[in-house]
Amino acid sequence: MNGATMTEAISPTQAISPIQDVAAVCDGAVSTSPAWHALWTQSHCEQLVHDQLAAKGFDLFLPKIDQWSRRGGLRHLIRVPMFSGYVFLRGAMDKASYIEVLKARRLVRVLGERWDRLATIPDGEIEAIRRIVDAGAPALPYAFLREGQRVRITHGPLADLEGILVRTKPNRGLLVVSVDLLRRSVAAHVDCTWVVPA
Repeated sequence: MNGATMTEAISPTQAISPIQDVAAVCDGAVSTSPAWHALWTQSHCEQLVHDQLAAKGFDLFLPKIDQWSRRGGLRHLIRVPMFSGYVFLRGAMDKASYIEVLKARRLVRVLGERWDRLATIPDGEIEAIRRIVDAGAPALPYAFLREGQRVRITHGPLADLEGILVRTKPNRGLLVVSVDLLRRSVAAHVDCTWVVPA
């Protein structure tokens, strides 16, 4: 089809305006498949946001873990969110439901660029988290580390040492420290629970 035929086929009166496009989305003409989204909440407000949106009928997931807390000189086992500051929501997010989600008190934002370009979390990742929670397996927050990433040791005899994480196993890693001038390196085995991104 050439350019002249294309302009004849769609006249200016037939073109869909942005207002009509938004109306079509609000009417449900544009549908998306259900996906997992991350909701960022204010500090310690995950349960509040979860409860508000659950009351509105949204499908939510707030994974929690047991953690020791010291209050009044006594240790207590308390339930805390596995991912501090985040609640997961599953659903097809159209503009109307996005606006309804944003009405929740203490919600900072839904992760993504805008309502029609929200970041999604793969079902497999949520399923893995759900299985850990359902199994009651002991779990603890863990730094997100990648091989080759610059890290810093937080505890033990190597505290405050920085280097490159080369190889990781469930709890053990290999930390490489280099002397650039000499072009030489040394590697040490470290406990990955004591490592954070530098």
